[in-house]
Amino acid sequence: MDFRLTPAELTHFHEQGYLGPYTLCSPEKMAAIRTRIETEVLTTDGPNPKTRLQCRHLDQRFLYDLCAHPAILDRAESLFGPDLILWATYFFNKEPGGSEIPWHQDFNYWPLEPVVNLSVWLAIDPVTVENACVNLIPGSHKKIIKHLPSRDGMAFGEEADPAQVDASKAISMELQPGEFFLFNERTLHQSHKNASQKRRLGMTMRITVPFVKITHDISPLFPGHANIQLRGTDPLGFNRLTLPPEANP
Repeated sequence: MDFRLTPAELTHFHEQGYLGPYTLCSPEKMAAIRTRIETEVLTTDGPNPKTRLQCRHLDQRFLYDLCAHPAILDRAESLFGPDLILWATYFFNKEPGGSEIPWHQDFNYWPLEPVVNLSVWLAIDPVTVENACVNLIPGSHKKIIKHLPSRDGMAFGEEADPAQVDASKAISMELQPGEFFLFNERTLHQSHKNASQKRRLGMTMRITVPFVKITHDISPLFPGHANIQLRGTDPLGFNRLTLPPEANP
């Protein structure tokens, strides 16, 4: 199938800062993937010794294969061109009672120069308002918001200045397992405390282009971190590259 974006979708992304939801796989197929994540990823150590949740595409081929799915890459290529680099993934595992993530723009936290990024948020579990889906503000990517130390009880140490956030314009991105949405590095988004009895597990993928310089070995990344070329070539060589992991047995 051809998943390239239409002119209308491209306009929507540039005007609103997000697209989706789209389907990567069926809920039934994601159920099998979810079991592997629970048994082979969340219970094992990965490349970052401080967390099992980050960059597991570097050691688990089935996770890399999700990132390299044409449903994602065709759309990313429509936005960024043929040379695509995967620089990070992360599992946002919000258990019942999990803390609120405040309103923020991702560019504030990342060691990229310039900060050019496409984020993919893939639902592993059913993701609803009840179990704290992502909320985002359409069009908010057009303005850079100052970030301040977070209020008490937040999952992040910094948040967008509440005085500059109009949450009345927010939409809730509910997803079925196997669905995903796209957004850019400045789109304001957050999620509430999980007040339900159901876990909310999602996987984010971060895609950029070769002219972006990434500082690999500092937080939120880690010593030995490297990128993977998803499509095309890296004619500039600014960043450390590695190959996808071998196929899982």
